[in-house]
Amino acid sequence: MRILYHLPLSPYCRKVRLVLGEKRLPFELMMERVWERRPDYLSVNPAGTVPMLVEENGLSIPNSSVICEYLEEAYPDTPLLGRTLAERVEVRRLVAWFDEKFASEVTQNLLHEKVMKRIAGRGNPDGNALRAGYANIRYHMSYLDWLAETRKWLAGPTLSLADFAAASHLSCLDFINDVDWNKAPAAKDWYARMKSRPCFRALLNDRVTGIVPPDHYADLDF
Repeated sequence: MRILYHLPLSPYCRKVRLVLGEKRLPFELMMERVWERRPDYLSVNPAGTVPMLVEENGLSIPNSSVICEYLEEAYPDTPLLGRTLAERVEVRRLVAWFDEKFASEVTQNLLHEKVMKRIAGRGNPDGNALRAGYANIRYHMSYLDWLAETRKWLAGPTLSLADFAAASHLSCLDFINDVDWNKAPAAKDWYARMKSRPCFRALLNDRVTGIVPPDHYADLDF
């Protein structure tokens, strides 16, 4: 069986889970507490990060970007990187936007400070980081709202990896009730469509000890 080593509230792990689900590739989840630095895990993935995908033939693929590129090449029947060169550029641009810019300005300041620090036993949230995260998310949600209002999907006319990258970060933040959907109605409608996809169901069933998601988290109609 294909195995994905993951953490439930890692947006990068969620992105890979969504891509695997969208491509209808069966897999088994294995939670990896990366802060424990298990020697057996480090021997396969020296970076000690998640996600890491282990194929049925034993091939180990670390890093969400590498995994998604691999899945696109190995299983092209459900393409998620766009059809033309221009579409592929835009998909990759937006994936980088959410996995790098959004991650550093919002996800790191909110999810990491409020959840991951506690889980890993690394102290209390930094107030300055939280303030920065709440200020930054307003700007990012405004941009996401514009994308959702002016395009069928975030990168253009077809569902793509850009949608899954954005939805992965937002689903984690929505789990801790840090997304004000009422201020971004077009983004809210887009996210409702994403939540309704079959590949999203497992994510909406995720639960983390000590955290109760808001009622709307698993509600397909908000």
